[in-house]
Amino acid sequence: MTETDRSESELFTTTKVSGSAIAPDETDCALLALESQFNALAAELAVAQGAQGEFTICLHQRPEWGEQADVDVGSDYEARTREAEEILGRLDPIERAIMATPARTIAGLGVKARHAAYVTSQYWNEPIDKIDWEARAVRLLIEAVCDAAPRPQLS
Repeated sequence: MTETDRSESELFTTTKVSGSAIAPDETDCALLALESQFNALAAELAVAQGAQGEFTICLHQRPEWGEQADVDVGSDYEARTREAEEILGRLDPIERAIMATPARTIAGLGVKARHAAYVTSQYWNEPIDKIDWEARAVRLLIEAVCDAAPRPQLS
């Protein structure tokens, strides 16, 4: 059967992940594996960015690091920026795969919700009653899915 012979419903119920089609009755092992990869790289990124969030502010607003012997603050910052950009480059295909892979179980839906929470993390910067209506709707939906689909327990 060629790609053009497939029905529209078949195209919407299968997706390519690591070169193999996933049938609708299979588990969300692929999404769970992607989440593990995502979590590892997100942790690396957090370390590369540092606890102060230097990469979330403009260059001229970064905190003063003070005088340190034989340390070029500019080049250190540039090296850390390059490291963060490299990690972001590795994260991108994983994030795209999480978004493109259909969830077939509550566990898979949880993976997608946790990723959405990461992408829209600014919705948690303020109390819920201080954010706009659309952000509140998204935040409450993500929280409801995360409550229904907690992270799988590691053995």
